[in-house]
Amino acid sequence: MKQLLQKVLLGFTVLLSWQFAQAQGRAISGKVSDTGGSPLPGVSVTVKGTTQGAITDAAGKFSTQVANNAILVFSYIGYKAQEVKVGSQSTVDVSLEDDAASLNEVVVVGYGSQKKSQLTGSISSVSGKEIAELPITNARQALQGRAAGVDVTQAGSKPGGGAQIRIRGRRSFNASNDPLYVVDGIPLSSGIDDINPSDITSMEVLKDASATAIYGSRGSNGVVIITTKRGKAGKTQISWDSYVGANAVLGKTGVMNGEQFAEYKRESRRSVGQYPLGTVTEADDAKIFEPREVANIKAGTSTDYVDAMLRGGTIQSHQLGFSGGDAKTNFNISGNLFQDIGVIKKQDFTRYTFRVNIDHKLNNKLKIGISSLFVGSKRNGEFYNPMGGAFQENPLGKPFNDDGTLSFLPTNDGLRTNPLAEIVDGAQVDETKRYRTFNSIYGEWDIAKGLKYRVNFGPDFTFGRNGRFTGAFTNANRGGNATGSTSEEIRLNYTVENILTYNKTFKAIHNLNVTALQSYQKERLEGTSISVNGVPAETQQYYRLGDASQITGANTGLTEWALLSYMGRVNYDYKEKYLITATLRADGSSRFGANTKWGYFPSVAFGWNITKENFLKDVKFIDQLKLRLSYGTIGNTGINPYQTQALLGRTSYAWDNTPAYGYRPGSIGNPDLKWENSTTANAGLDFSLFGSKISGTLEVYETNTTDLLAPQPLPTSTGFGGFTTNIGQTRNRGIELTLGTTNIDRGGFVWTTDFIFNKNKEAIIELANGKVDDIAAGRFIGEPLTVFYDLKKIGIWQKDQADEAAKYGDKVGQIRIEDIKGRDAAGNLIDGPDGKINADDRQILGSAVPNFVIGMTNRFTYKSFDFSFFLYARAGQFIRSRFHNDFNQLAGRYNNLNINYWTPNNPTNEFPQPVVTQEFPKYNSSLLYFDGSFIKVRNINLGYNVPSAICSKMKMESLRIFTSIQQPFIFAQYRSKYKGIDPETYVDGETGVGGGDVNANVSPAIRTITFGLNVKF
Repeated sequence: MKQLLQKVLLGFTVLLSWQFAQAQGRAISGKVSDTGGSPLPGVSVTVKGTTQGAITDAAGKFSTQVANNAILVFSYIGYKAQEVKVGSQSTVDVSLEDDAASLNEVVVVGYGSQKKSQLTGSISSVSGKEIAELPITNARQALQGRAAGVDVTQAGSKPGGGAQIRIRGRRSFNASNDPLYVVDGIPLSSGIDDINPSDITSMEVLKDASATAIYGSRGSNGVVIITTKRGKAGKTQISWDSYVGANAVLGKTGVMNGEQFAEYKRESRRSVGQYPLGTVTEADDAKIFEPREVANIKAGTSTDYVDAMLRGGTIQSHQLGFSGGDAKTNFNISGNLFQDIGVIKKQDFTRYTFRVNIDHKLNNKLKIGISSLFVGSKRNGEFYNPMGGAFQENPLGKPFNDDGTLSFLPTNDGLRTNPLAEIVDGAQVDETKRYRTFNSIYGEWDIAKGLKYRVNFGPDFTFGRNGRFTGAFTNANRGGNATGSTSEEIRLNYTVENILTYNKTFKAIHNLNVTALQSYQKERLEGTSISVNGVPAETQQYYRLGDASQITGANTGLTEWALLSYMGRVNYDYKEKYLITATLRADGSSRFGANTKWGYFPSVAFGWNITKENFLKDVKFIDQLKLRLSYGTIGNTGINPYQTQALLGRTSYAWDNTPAYGYRPGSIGNPDLKWENSTTANAGLDFSLFGSKISGTLEVYETNTTDLLAPQPLPTSTGFGGFTTNIGQTRNRGIELTLGTTNIDRGGFVWTTDFIFNKNKEAIIELANGKVDDIAAGRFIGEPLTVFYDLKKIGIWQKDQADEAAKYGDKVGQIRIEDIKGRDAAGNLIDGPDGKINADDRQILGSAVPNFVIGMTNRFTYKSFDFSFFLYARAGQFIRSRFHNDFNQLAGRYNNLNINYWTPNNPTNEFPQPVVTQEFPKYNSSLLYFDGSFIKVRNINLGYNVPSAICSKMKMESLRIFTSIQQPFIFAQYRSKYKGIDPETYVDGETGVGGGDVNANVSPAIRTITFGLNVKF
């Protein structure tokens, strides 16, 4: 490492003093044009093996100095590069041909690959280069704003936290809405967060039924295919990719300081006549404040507990790679260290990964290979966040005793303890360790010309352990017994696949590809857990739970499932002009009942390369124009194993005053429970114009999901709350646009833009009782799968509205609710106000589903410099701020967000007047809903590619130096006006976080600045 740094420093020294000199020799000039004879300005003309060269002018002309044996290299975006030996020539004129490489780019489609021009399904791609632009924790984050139709969200900045992906919306109430992840050909069951993003060469997202049907029931919510880097024949290349950075909180959370809290506390008493109006006096303060509070008010002293929980975080990644091979064996080996130290104390994440990819030809017929991943990670603070107590703690308390020791009770409030006690070493321990090895092993046999057999074997083993300890002097235990718990999980999943492919071209115009598959996947998951009360010595933490005075819980579990599948796919095209793909997959799942284990999923797709038609052959500005149509059905197996069976539950009772245990029916079985079915119709238009200067895809689709797997309520008199059955129908309609443009390419300066736009509309079409709303479950016909259904705040009652407020039993300064419903004399619900606020006045306020999502990346290059910035926006979604529920109680007891609340002298309509006699404001739930729209500047990146001449002096092949800023700006009303943290939320609920909810203990938004190197030897 020391030698590497010395080389880098030497490079900078040489760079500052280097004078670029043109090689000695004779002059040569010429002109560069396209095949039509038009001059091409901005073409790069370089002398091969050097940095010497020129750029063509507006007339396509150039001139430079060359030696007699020189070779000139002509390169220009959208055209094929060309090399010309100078020899004795003094003038070299060149004609460059259009480069159709982008049309012939190979895309992974699942159990094979195809040229882009031959695709019939809907697929979005993200390259390894795009992934490398972001210093991210896991691969899921790389898809945000980069792939059309893919909605990626992440709540908070907790180190090691994952993102949530929804492809073309949600389809199911209770079955999984997660996509399938496939890594190096093997479907996974436990996610991709263990995979190092730096090892990825490409990510493809399969979206429509034609593209995903090949994976059957596992692909019902879309498929994300990840291909990792592999070696190539040639000299061994050594790479070192490294960056380090600093994390900082993006803006300060607006809780009250001591002065603001004091006035807020006074106002909460004024509202009920417990504090006089007018000038504030010490005598009046002494009646409602403790002596220590009075002293701090007088001294102007305030404690910022939130700031005390925070620190300057760091992030770093270091990867060493070796890649190369020969005619028989190719290899790619890499090792990576990634570490993220969070801005909240006691939160961090460290991951070590080691990957080996090897491909070997045994002979001309046989080939074998392996992709092996070994990963170990440690995460602190996954289920722990000390910020909640810091937000609520009275800033006028006394956090330290006179001798400098921590005061466990800063005030006399019996329910609040010192938040600083939570971050004392050993007071709170929440450690998760995870070890995983994932392998993709294959063998290929070229049986005959065009006929190939491949076997895949993918064992995936994971061991995880979480240990939790909470000491006596914490807010949870308040000086009582220390508690501890531990849980372990062992997961073994393996996949075996047999694949037969046949490729044949007939008469040079008929192209046929046939794929047949037999697949078997099985998983075994074992879990154990134990929790205790009364750990005798806090230094034991969770390592000797048997010494505790009480076992509060102990459990073990075993879950197994299996999936057997058969698939056939036929691709045919005529002159690559007319394309057809037909797929049929059959899945047999152990999760379903005896009568419905098998599901059958067909799809068909058509493509028309319009540019190959004679009527467009003379239209030069159109490089590609292709129409795609597809239709197909996919199932969903995303229910828990054993859910179709009648299960037993343990019960307890007294037997002669002695506790006894037995078993009772715990659930109702349903052997006729069948697959959810999602049928998708998709139309797409792929286009490339003006030599690929403008290219993209426009898609429209509709997905109808029937036989939804959902609970059917039962009368409680049956002894069961309900049972799982097939009810209802949902629909997703949407439009997607992917657009890439080359805006400027001249004089060595290039500016390109990548843009994606998604708009998806979810709707419930039918429920258990047909087209009838299920208000109790919060489900409404024509609305998204989940909505916020509550009373709507329309303002605060003002002084001139006192009489009207009284009619509703309300007071001036309190929340005003919209009265929209009433009942007639017969008790029937009717539209219109009735002078009462009750459950009838609830209405649909919004949904966590956005109206649209936009991602835009602009890239600029000038000679050796490159610069890019990435914008991401979600618009129209609603959020529910649990953050405001916990930290905006407006009762004058705990500290509060420094919001704009109503007073007689501040008649705002934002938040009500604080009232000491109520724990929460009347109708307080109406204060939790906000417009969650935002625009984020996700990344700004600046890089410099050191000239090859300088690199060669440092014995390097290439060197790039870069710096980046992650999330420097968030533009959102929720933050700027309402003191919220971050409006980005999960659409569906995750562990501890509801769908569309900003969690009370969410980690704050952060800004990250990194500096890094990419070196190749």
